[in-house]
Amino acid sequence: MNRPAAADGSPASASPERGTPPLVRPVGDRGLLVELPTAGRTEALHAELLRRRAAGTLPPVSEIVPGATTVLLDGLPSAQAARRLAAELPGWDVPPLSGGAENAVEIPVRYDGPDLADVAALWGVSEDEVARIHAATTFRVAFCGFAPGFGYLTGLEERYHVPRRSDPRTRVPAGAVGLAGPYTGVYPRSSPGGWQLIGTAPGTVLWDPDRTPAALLAPGTRVRFVPLGDGGTDGDGDAEDDGGVKGDGGADGDGTAGASGAPRTPNPKERP
Repeated sequence: MNRPAAADGSPASASPERGTPPLVRPVGDRGLLVELPTAGRTEALHAELLRRRAAGTLPPVSEIVPGATTVLLDGLPSAQAARRLAAELPGWDVPPLSGGAENAVEIPVRYDGPDLADVAALWGVSEDEVARIHAATTFRVAFCGFAPGFGYLTGLEERYHVPRRSDPRTRVPAGAVGLAGPYTGVYPRSSPGGWQLIGTAPGTVLWDPDRTPAALLAPGTRVRFVPLGDGGTDGDGDAEDDGGVKGDGGADGDGTAGASGAPRTPNPKERP
């Protein structure tokens, strides 16, 4: 069996413990694109890269940008540094992520979405059970994209993955909480969308250019949804039409997400 080649053309080593090694491709002279077989391994590698950068054991890099099954490293100090890292990275022992809820961002939510009944039918449970399962899950931001502040959250068991709607809505209100495939997300502003809407997060400001950082959610952030009572709010009332998002950032998917959570252009299948 042919093994994937590293960026310098050398074969990457494989081991039963690590499974299929990552494929590392050069991006220009000083960038690398790491391709992985699963979303879980992608999130784990992103966390390991951040850990090594914080510990000073990773070469200086301008950006570390996760996607669904890729991680982009941009702005390495030299072509030589990029080649060296490309050769070393496939052999790293990357630990799996822990599933703890410590330091999680809590998002208040009312489980009142128009697709809640459809999701309950797909799951084979009651609407109340959908809310309970969703609220009991600790999510992690896998990557950001589509619109400023939009995070693609993973954490639901595979049996709870649902398809996108066959008839996308032309307008989804800001603060809508949706499901599609393996992801959960909160719409930061009013926009078209095709995800299954199960709730509303009133008053949650996902993107504020006057805040540091501007994005509430960044790749790697843990997230918990906290149910509100019937008709309850978090004290700010219902979400405004712009979802508390300031500025004119559009939801057209333009741009590339860095660690700040600014938008990355998603695959069309990922679009909300």
